[in-house]
Amino acid sequence: MALFFIDTATGQVATQAQLVAAGVAPEDGWPPRPWFRIQGTGDATTLFHAVMRRQEKGIFIGSLVFRHTPHHSLLLDRGWEEVPVDELRAFEPTT
Repeated sequence: MALFFIDTATGQVATQAQLVAAGVAPEDGWPPRPWFRIQGTGDATTLFHAVMRRQEKGIFIGSLVFRHTPHHSLLLDRGWEEVPVDELRAFEPTT
């Protein structure tokens, strides 16, 4: 279960725990910009939720949606990309 964040400059997605472990975020707070919290439940798992991203006007935005629902399909049809779970597991800070 996790809170997910997206780097609005690169589209990289990571959990809060990953950002804390990497020293990007303090243990008791949010990471600094360009990281932005992806709105959604605070107890999301990638078993039931898909982390989605899309580049819009030069920045990346993210969304958290239930898998295999009409909303998930709608976002895919509108050009959103589902972030592969392996990409989330392989998080390494870019700085």
